[in-house]
Amino acid sequence: MTEIPPLTSLRPERFDRPDILKRLNAASRKLAELKGVAAAMPNQGILISTLGLQEAKDSSEIENIVTTHDELFREAVFPDTASSAAAKEVAYCGQALRVGFAAVRKAGLLTNNVIQRIQAELERNRAGFRKLPGTALKGVGGRTVYTPPQNPKEIIALMGDLERFINDDSLFDADPLVKMALIHHQFESIHPFYDGNGRTGRIINVLYLVKQGLLDSPVLYMSRHIVRTKADYYRLLQETRERDNWEDWVLYMLTAVEQTAADGIATIQAIKALLMDYKHRIRAGYRFYSQDLINNLFSYPYTRIEFIERDLKVSRLTATKYLEALVAGGFLHKRKVGRSNYYINRPLYRVLTGEQAPASNHP
Repeated sequence: MTEIPPLTSLRPERFDRPDILKRLNAASRKLAELKGVAAAMPNQGILISTLGLQEAKDSSEIENIVTTHDELFREAVFPDTASSAAAKEVAYCGQALRVGFAAVRKAGLLTNNVIQRIQAELERNRAGFRKLPGTALKGVGGRTVYTPPQNPKEIIALMGDLERFINDDSLFDADPLVKMALIHHQFESIHPFYDGNGRTGRIINVLYLVKQGLLDSPVLYMSRHIVRTKADYYRLLQETRERDNWEDWVLYMLTAVEQTAADGIATIQAIKALLMDYKHRIRAGYRFYSQDLINNLFSYPYTRIEFIERDLKVSRLTATKYLEALVAGGFLHKRKVGRSNYYINRPLYRVLTGEQAPASNHP
C-alpha cells in the first residue's frame, strides 16, 4: 500500500517548466474558446443533455461498460423499457453529472458531500466512502498493481485534505488546470468508493473547471481522449505514484484538455449550424414552429410524442401531427419499439457519434 501525502506537500514551482507552461498556455486558450462557443449557443441546456450523454458513454467505456449509441439514446426516451444493463449504467452517469453540476452551480463549492451524491447517482446506492478493507486495483492478468488506503479513518482524512485543496485557492499557487490534474490523480489514488471511482473522478474534472469559472457549463469531456490513450492514462497514473512523476502526468492532462476542447468546439459549432438550419427551414415551412420545438428536437437525438406534448403543452393528437409532418419533410425518421414510436434527428446523431443513425423500421 502506497502512502499518499496531501497535495500541499508538492511544490507549485516544479510545474513552472517551459514545456508545461507552453502546454498550459495552449490548453487555456483552447478552453477559453470552448467557453465562448458554448456561451453563444441559444440554449446551453441542449449541450448539457447531448454532450453529457456522450461523455457518460465514453467515461463508462473506460471501465469496460460498453453500450451502443442506439441503446443509449433509446434508454433516454424509454427509461422504463428493458434496455441493456450497460445502457442504464451510462444513463446513471449522465444523471450524476447533472446532479453534480446543479450542486456546484448553486453553492459554488465542490464538497465531499457533492462527490458522494455523484457516486450515489452512478451506483444507485448510499454506501459512501469505503469502510471495509480488501480493495485493490488489478492490472493485466489479474496482478495487483496498486493498493489504495484501506483504513476508513485514513480515507476520510485524505478526502478532507482533498476537499480543502479543491475549494481553498490559497492553499496552492498554481493554475487551475494544473490543479485539476493533481486533484484527479489524488482522487483516483485515494479510491474512496467501492465502485464508480473512475467515472466520479472524471465528473469532478469538469465540475472543478465550472467551479473555477473556466466554464459556464460542463461541456469539456475528456473521456473520449482517455479512451483513445487508455494505456498512457493508466501508465502515468502508476508512474506518478511510484516515481513521483507528476510533471508527465500534468502534461498528459493538459494535452487532454487542449484536444478535448478542440473537439468540443467543432462539435458545438456543428450542432449550432444544424440547429439554425432546422430552425429556419421549419419556421419557413410549418405554422407550428416554436423555439420549444427546436429545443426538443436538439436536446437528444431521439424524441417521442409524449415529449412534444410536455414541452409544447399540446394534445397527443397535435403532437403526433407535428412529428408526422416533420417526418414527411425529412427532418426526422420514425422508428418503433414495442407499440410506441420514436423519432430520430439523424443529422444530430451523426454530429454526436460520427455514425449513421439506424435506418427506419417503420413505414
